[in-house]
Amino acid sequence: MQAFLLTAEAIKMKDILLKVWAKQVRDLSYNIEDCLSEFMVHVTSQSLSRRLMKLKDRHQIAMQIRDLKLRVEEVSIRNTRYNLIKTEASNSVGEVDSYREDVRNHAASNIDEAELVGFSKPKEELINLMDVNTEDGSPKVICVVGMGGLGKTTLARKTYESKEDIVQKFSCVAWITVSHSFFKIEMLKDMIRQLLGPESLKKCLKELKGKAVQVGDLSKYLMEELKDERYFIVFDDLWTIDMWRWIQEFAVASNNRKGSRIVVTTRDMGLAKECSRDSHIYQLKPLQPVDAANLLLRKSRKRQEDMERDGNIVEKLVKKCGGLPLAILMVGGVLATKKVAEWRQFYDHLPSELETNPSLEAMRRMVTLSYNHLPSHLKSCFLYLSIFPEDFEIKRRPLVDRWIAEGFIKARGRVNIEDVGKSYFIELINRSMIIPSRVNVEGTVKSCRVHDIMRDVMVSVARDENFVYLTADDNLTSVTEENFRHVSYHGRKFLKECIDWRHVRSLTMFGERPIEPPAPPFSPSTGMLRVLDLHGAHFRITKKDIKDIGLLRHLKYLNIGSAKAYSNIYRIPRSIGKLKGLQTLEIRMTDISRIPNEICNLQSLRSIRCKKTHWFYLGLQPSMGCLMDMMYHQMITGNSHEKALKPRMPCFRHWSIYKGVSVPRGISKLQELQTLEVVDIKRSDANAIKELGELVQLKKLGVVTKEATEQKCKLLCAAIEKFTSLCSLKVNTSQNGSLEWLHSVSSPPLSMRSLQLVGCLGEMPDWIGSLTHLVKIYLGHSELKGDKTMELLGTLPNLMLLRLRQNAYVGKSLVFGARAFPNLRELDIFYPDRVREVIFEEDTSHQLAKIQFRGGRCVEFIGIKHLPRVKEISLGLEARVAKLGVLQGEVEAHPNHPVLRLREDWSMHNIDPSVHEAQEEELANFRRQHQQERSAHNRKWWPWRRRAQLVVFVHNSQGSNVEDDGDDFFSCTSHDEDAC
Repeated sequence: MQAFLLTAEAIKMKDILLKVWAKQVRDLSYNIEDCLSEFMVHVTSQSLSRRLMKLKDRHQIAMQIRDLKLRVEEVSIRNTRYNLIKTEASNSVGEVDSYREDVRNHAASNIDEAELVGFSKPKEELINLMDVNTEDGSPKVICVVGMGGLGKTTLARKTYESKEDIVQKFSCVAWITVSHSFFKIEMLKDMIRQLLGPESLKKCLKELKGKAVQVGDLSKYLMEELKDERYFIVFDDLWTIDMWRWIQEFAVASNNRKGSRIVVTTRDMGLAKECSRDSHIYQLKPLQPVDAANLLLRKSRKRQEDMERDGNIVEKLVKKCGGLPLAILMVGGVLATKKVAEWRQFYDHLPSELETNPSLEAMRRMVTLSYNHLPSHLKSCFLYLSIFPEDFEIKRRPLVDRWIAEGFIKARGRVNIEDVGKSYFIELINRSMIIPSRVNVEGTVKSCRVHDIMRDVMVSVARDENFVYLTADDNLTSVTEENFRHVSYHGRKFLKECIDWRHVRSLTMFGERPIEPPAPPFSPSTGMLRVLDLHGAHFRITKKDIKDIGLLRHLKYLNIGSAKAYSNIYRIPRSIGKLKGLQTLEIRMTDISRIPNEICNLQSLRSIRCKKTHWFYLGLQPSMGCLMDMMYHQMITGNSHEKALKPRMPCFRHWSIYKGVSVPRGISKLQELQTLEVVDIKRSDANAIKELGELVQLKKLGVVTKEATEQKCKLLCAAIEKFTSLCSLKVNTSQNGSLEWLHSVSSPPLSMRSLQLVGCLGEMPDWIGSLTHLVKIYLGHSELKGDKTMELLGTLPNLMLLRLRQNAYVGKSLVFGARAFPNLRELDIFYPDRVREVIFEEDTSHQLAKIQFRGGRCVEFIGIKHLPRVKEISLGLEARVAKLGVLQGEVEAHPNHPVLRLREDWSMHNIDPSVHEAQEEELANFRRQHQQERSAHNRKWWPWRRRAQLVVFVHNSQGSNVEDDGDDFFSCTSHDEDAC
């Protein structure tokens, strides 16, 4: 059946009968998978008594198998009757090419309209990248990359037709549209005709007269004739690497030294990197909102004055089109026939318009062309993204975990299955199917979004194939019962009659709790669920919701921690031990404090995430800290002006609890476990801590050691030394807790790439210098001092991110020495309580591009001019910089033209710290003493149960009371004893 579906996928584009039949076969294959999965659950019973108890279940499965056999026979007879799969599918190639040619022609017809806005600057940038004035050297290949409908062909065509830059500087030019399955001989003839002229083609064919024309003969002739010519060729819409490798043989001739240029347009970034160097890839961006709005109004023949009554509809339509010129032109063409009052209705029904409106057919085809060209293994992965709401940021890690649980990803030999899933994710990005959203310092994409138009078409395809059912879809009110495999709640709406819950494989919640759900998440009717994800739910998950979790025997991915509404769950039911196939367990954002012993029986588990972090942000009104900052500002500047006393924005105070959960004895049975966070060392049994070292495949570990005994910390050290595969380690203790026991680690995991230490270290452990693969390090409350810290960190060859949080470094000077930090890309300094100056010496941190500084006392930055690649210096919350004018001057004079980002809502002072250090230290002592007194007093009260209010009356510079105008009074309402 899988082989048949692969064959049918290639030829069903215009064969409606085959499409219907393929849908039936796919549905049948799903049912067979469900039946076999159910059988495997029962056949694993060990004892004879349990097997006898399951005779009824086995009989039911036998009846299902008999019914499936009959259905398979019917499907086979249907194929014979209608001769749906033919041995020769030659017509399909022509149909695919015709389909693509329709899309190409339609894109070309919009060139003149698209030129009206938004393409002048990209054209100039592309010509500059081509460097057409250099008339020597080997042919240079430049790639234009972007998703379908973005205007790659438009940009390349306008560049190709430029008389001044192309026609006058190249002796011969050619425009070649590359079809999906092209004829090499015909393509070579076309190139000879365009580059060398019709007479040259006749001459070539005349020389070959009397023998069959071969590809090699034409390519050899073309190479010979182009040897002394300066040529310019555009290969439009390239799809495969094999296609490029053949073209490269004759188009990029090494014997041509005339400075020829080749432009390739493609949707695939991976293919672009195969064609040319990274520096020669031009990634076309969507139109800017202003240009997109102008293009939409121009195409719809409307003026800005016409939109005054409903101006935001243009903004919404432009956002929906995502800056795609083709989409804007198609939508604008439809809106030209409608009154402005009808535009909002059109916007609300745009997804259905994409399916039914002939005027939008080209836009739908442009998207489906990319989808149809996906390999079979990526189509299910891509359609699966329709589960998520519009504009939702989809994180890569949980997405890959879900793909694995659904069976979309198969391990390849010894390659880790997670790595295969990541390669699928990157391939979808390279093919311009999804848009990168968040990229880390290593350049790894951590999350993505789906283009709105792409998602609308994707939802339509997923619904047609009974793949995904969205409860928020208003167009499904009349749908008859279907076997949808994936259900996603985007609100409280649902349709009982549309879903056969017996075949649903995943259930995802994004909205409020459904009203009268047709089937609760944990019930016999949802027994085939493989994925249950409640992370996006807007309602509290309760103990009652998960009490029957053991019924979901096929579950492989479970996330019961809601990020929108803190889950009211205190323990995991013991019945979770029945979920033998469970691979991922997400219980963050819950009140669960221990993992039950039954978890140790789930030997398929690869990931357990149970971190508990509670943040209480108290930033609606200024706090005591804000008042002190104002007093400090007046003291050191002598500025007693009324406005200087007012805080520009509320101060942020917070109170946080960072907790883990206790792990049981027997945890070493989970030999597949790769991620475990966060473990509470104090509350875990000593034997369980010792067993952690036996988890040989563990890659990511997070622990909390607050109030843990010395013996348990030593056991943890011994376990850390055994982790040969560990890539990420997080160790957290209380603000005043000690991590000095980490110095006793003798042989750390050398493969470690990320290290986070929060707690007092005193000095940097020597073993950190051996972590040559370390990329990221986070330090907080470490109280490091002396030169050893920076010297040790500066020797790490692969360190890209250095993040120093509150009290991480307690020296007065943070010095980045010469020839240190060779690969550092990003520096983040957060509330450096005692640091007075950050010094960059000459010949240091050659790769440093971004500096972030937030909070703390007044700090002076020295030596920015010594950072050759710095791009951004960001001064954030409560940042105070000494000699700010000097820093601004260095930035303005820097040859790399970095950006200095200043938050105007926080005070930035141009202060000489040496003059006012005494006053600053005096104020610090006052604040510490005042804090201790407040803490001692407030220990009598449970701080986050009660509220305190501080009202301060401000006096102006003349000493008289300021009138109560609502601006000069402020109050602090806080749950935090330190803020009260």
